[in-house]
Amino acid sequence: MEQKIEKLVEWLQQKVKDAGMNGLIVGVSGGIDSAVVTHLIKRAFPDNSLGVIMPLKSNPKDREDALKVIESCGIKHLTIELSETHRTLFSKIEEQLKESGDWNEDRAKLGDANTRARLRMTTLYAVANNFGYLVAGTDNAAEWHTGYFTKYGDGGVDLVPLVHFTKGEVRELAKILGVPEEVINKAPSAGLWEGQTDENEMGTTYDMIDRYLKGEEIPETDKKIIDRMHAISEHKRNLAAAPPKF
Repeated sequence: MEQKIEKLVEWLQQKVKDAGMNGLIVGVSGGIDSAVVTHLIKRAFPDNSLGVIMPLKSNPKDREDALKVIESCGIKHLTIELSETHRTLFSKIEEQLKESGDWNEDRAKLGDANTRARLRMTTLYAVANNFGYLVAGTDNAAEWHTGYFTKYGDGGVDLVPLVHFTKGEVRELAKILGVPEEVINKAPSAGLWEGQTDENEMGTTYDMIDRYLKGEEIPETDKKIIDRMHAISEHKRNLAAAPPKF
């Protein structure tokens, strides 16, 4: 893993050089994936990297954990509170759709959550433009394969350094990099709503997805869930669909 970390750091440095940019930025959520990427970009660009904490109707514990991650690697950071911005935006959308009679209450929870992810992405790019930085994403192999990310939200990034690492491998990276223990051991959650956890929402576990990706046998029920998630999320892993040239 030490060698993989060195190669990842070199890769990050080369991608920034190729793009003619100055450094890297990442959103720090308080979760393990963003913690690992935060440490990696700090190693790659000690003086030209930035972590951004973006509280948005979040659990206060997530901000505490994010600050622990910042402290553990010494990266420069900003905290940009987005709750009021999101409230203004989404309430206006709700108001207009209700006026036209098109508001779908059953879909509102997911629409609200995805809007949060896309608002964070917009914020990251606005800050990145200021510094001339590329935006580093935090999706791991399990999330990428199953499409467990918001299109043009946490999936809207320039680089995905963890995309070939299973959740278990991300934990190994975290331990070597010096990510705080409480962050390594916390239940994975996108923080989309109160009590939300990734595994409850997916209907399977990261361990099962990791085993599947490594070619190991898993129960048929879990395999069907993973295959379905992969199939219906194919559009998230591709550029916008275009027709053939007529």
